[in-house]
Amino acid sequence: MSSNSPAKTLLQRNLTIFNLAGREAANYPTHMSKTLPPKPRNLSQKTTITIVASQYNSEFTDALVENAQEELSELSANAHIDLIRVPGAFEIPSIVETVMRSEKTDCVIALGLIIRGQTSHGDLVANSVTQALQKIAVDHATPIIHEVLIVDDEKQAYARCIGTKLNRGREAASAAIAVTDTFQQFKKSSSRVFPSNV
Repeated sequence: MSSNSPAKTLLQRNLTIFNLAGREAANYPTHMSKTLPPKPRNLSQKTTITIVASQYNSEFTDALVENAQEELSELSANAHIDLIRVPGAFEIPSIVETVMRSEKTDCVIALGLIIRGQTSHGDLVANSVTQALQKIAVDHATPIIHEVLIVDDEKQAYARCIGTKLNRGREAASAAIAVTDTFQQFKKSSSRVFPSNV
């Protein structure tokens, strides 16, 4: 690739955008939640929720899955929960797309964990997964709860996957129930104020 080729220029522009949205964003104030949101109301309608989770970093991803399943069971006795495991985070979108095409699911929860290393590989995977999941959700008009986490170290991973205060598995399950309820109300109601419990 020559130093002034269009491909190199595009690559440099994309890397600059990625850096502004990725690691350099740490210089800006963030408003990441420090506690879990309130629990949604229980679903009364039969619901299918599919969890697609990576196996990589299994100490943490297994905990995400377990916490999500427990929370789903607590929040909705009528929920049917399917679990699909894939090798790593990068494989999650292709399986989610396959689920959307072949099965009837009301919501997908995508769970994974990427621990940043010394290269930008983890950030590239995380960005790719995020873009793909958003496109799939919009294309199929089906909610996908994105909890493919990217963290700097195992301490952050522990807090979000195993710990109780910031547990993203439980948060994902709660969000899945809430958005599924909103979708179900939207489909059966002519009024447009959702959710009805606010």
